This record gives sequence, structure tokens and C-alpha cells, in this order.
Amino acid sequence: MSVPFAERTKRLGTETAFAVGAEAASLAATGVKVYPFHLGDLNIPTPEHIVEAANRAIREGKTGYCPTPGITPLREAMAEEIYRTRGFKIDADNVSIQTGGKPVIGKFIMTLMNPGDEVLYPNPGFPIYESMINFHEGVGKPYGFRETDKGFSLDLEAIERQISPRTKLIIYNNYHNPTSAESDMEEMEHLADICLKHNIYVLSDEAYFDILYDGTPKSITRFQGLPERTVILYTFSKKFAMTGWRLGAAIGPREVIEAISRFNVNDESCTNNFVQWAGVAALRGPLDDHRKMIDILRERRDTALSILNNTKGIHVATPDSTFYLFPNVTKAMEKLGMEEVEDFRKFVLEKTGVSFTTRNHFGTPLPGETQKYIRLAYSGIDTPEIIEGLGKMKELLG
Repeated sequence: MSVPFAERTKRLGTETAFAVGAEAASLAATGVKVYPFHLGDLNIPTPEHIVEAANRAIREGKTGYCPTPGITPLREAMAEEIYRTRGFKIDADNVSIQTGGKPVIGKFIMTLMNPGDEVLYPNPGFPIYESMINFHEGVGKPYGFRETDKGFSLDLEAIERQISPRTKLIIYNNYHNPTSAESDMEEMEHLADICLKHNIYVLSDEAYFDILYDGTPKSITRFQGLPERTVILYTFSKKFAMTGWRLGAAIGPREVIEAISRFNVNDESCTNNFVQWAGVAALRGPLDDHRKMIDILRERRDTALSILNNTKGIHVATPDSTFYLFPNVTKAMEKLGMEEVEDFRKFVLEKTGVSFTTRNHFGTPLPGETQKYIRLAYSGIDTPEIIEGLGKMKELLG
């Protein structure tokens, strides 16, 4: 007997990077050494003072329900963090604590998008954007990026070209997964002007805001009129090496945040109590471990870049943000007589054990795309393994 699944399940997407991980695990089970560049997880431990804060909270009995929007000390600490790093004043009522950054995407869409509304979103981009738009019966309008000598920039023309009276929202991921694209002030201001001109609300996905190797991070909320129409997706996962703790926040206009917190009531009641106390320690504690993590990631980035840019048929610019590289492998594929980037991925995995995702794991390629890209995450692999694995790939493509 077939299960009578609801129609809405057909609109729900997935995060296919996990499928690549399962494939890599199957290969490793046969005895092949695998080099895990496929998933943006961290193999760097959570700072000890954060771990101790969680353990202390458990010992103190902070294991029951807590307020739906989050505990007040964490929301207050988040408000202080936003003022310190983004420069605009908010209070605890502008913060709703979430079980990671990912739930903010769906709750933002459920709060502000009606069926049939159009939502601009980056493609390539985090696949859950498209999944949530489709699931809640919106009309997704993907926009792409332009490759430059310095990396990638927004295709602002594609954004403006697709705006219609039905356009309600835009998802903007500065310090971008998977391309590591970083907007300069001119590009960010142009986007802000578009949003103001067309009365578009913004989900600013700032998951990688603090994974920056040079300069000072920037948020679109720095422009006049944007804090009133922007929800920031904040996550502890990257900055504090807390990927599995599932702690994040939605930060924005009070009325929107109150609506998002009502979804908390219906979905998960509240975020884990003692994990929130760990979040307080993270925000109020020392940043020495974060700085050490950035130094480790910078060394991994530079090591990988050196090997990749000396591999025939591959080139990639030096990104100043995230822990991803998005190399162009078009010429390497042409040399091998391959047309599909998925064939290239499987070929490299089988021959070398180097496991990575491709552009196709981050949305269906847009019309007119001709260049081929792969994504390498260096967050979960140490420098010696980077040298060994990418060295094998370089030799293979020699």
C-alpha cells in the first residue's frame, strides 16, 4: 500500500551535501582514505568556557522549559552584540532565539510571504532558501553572480530585472556560501537602494559574518532605512565552533520578531535552556579561541589555494571570508572530455578520495551558465590532509 503523502511534501527540497557525505562514508568503509571537503562542519573544538557554561547550567537545573523567545540574558547579550558589530540600537524584544540559523529562513518566509509572492534568492546559494520558498508556495526568483579576478560579485542587473509588483522579499547572503562572495560598500549600497525603492524586505543571512580574514565585516543594516525592513539570521555555529549545539537567532523589527516567536511556540516551544546559557558565555566571554580559529582557517585556505592554483585547468581567487573555495574547473573538465560537473566530482572521488560538492548542489544552474565550479570546504580537514588530498588531485589532473 502506498503512503498518501501530502502534496506539500513534493515541494520540499533537501541539502544534498549530506548525500555526498554519505557517498564518501561508503567509500571510506571500503578502506579508501577520504579527504572530507564536502560539508561545512568544523573539526575545531568549541571553546572550553562555553562548554563549562553549559555544564554549569545543567548542574544548576537549567534543564526545563524557558521563555519562547529565549532567555532574557541571551537576548540582551545579542542586542549588545548587534549594536557593537552592526552599529544600530535594538533591545531584547528585537531578538528571537532559534535552534540554529536554519529555522530563521523558514520562519522569515512564513511570516512575510503569502502564496504567490515572489522572493529573490541567490543561486548558487544555500539550498534551503529555495526549498522553503517552494514549500510555502512562493515564487522563487533566483539571481546569480559574476566571476571576477577578485572572486564573485552580485548580478545586480539580474536582481533588478526580475522585480515586479509581486516581489516581496529578497534573501541576501553576504560572505556567501558557496562562492565566498563579499560585497564592497558600493555593491551593498546599490542593493540597499533597490530594496528601499521597491519596498522589499530582506533576510540578511549573516552566518559567516565573523569568518573574515581581512577588514571589518559589514551588514546591509548599516544603511538608513534597512534595519526597519531586515531580519538578520545569526548563528553561533561558525564564530564559536558550535555547529552541533543548534543555537541561533532572528533579529529584526519588533513586530516581525514577535510573529517569528509565535512560530517558536508551535514548532519547538523553546530553544534548549542550558545551550542558551552557553550562548551567553560565548557572547560575553573572551574571543581568543575565535582568533585562533581564524588563524587556523587562514592557514588551511592559503595551503589549499596554493595547490589549486598550481593544478592544471583550475583557478580560484583568494576569498577574504567564509571557509569555502569555489574553484573554476572548466578547463580541467574539458581536458578530461567531461561535460557534467557531477561526473568530474565522482571521478576525482573514486581516483583520489577527495570529496567535495559542486555548483549543482547549490541550485539548478541558471540559463546561460557555461563555467563549471566545485566547492571545497576546508573547515573540517587539517592542513596535512589538505596537502595530501589536493596533491593527489593535482597529480590526477596533471
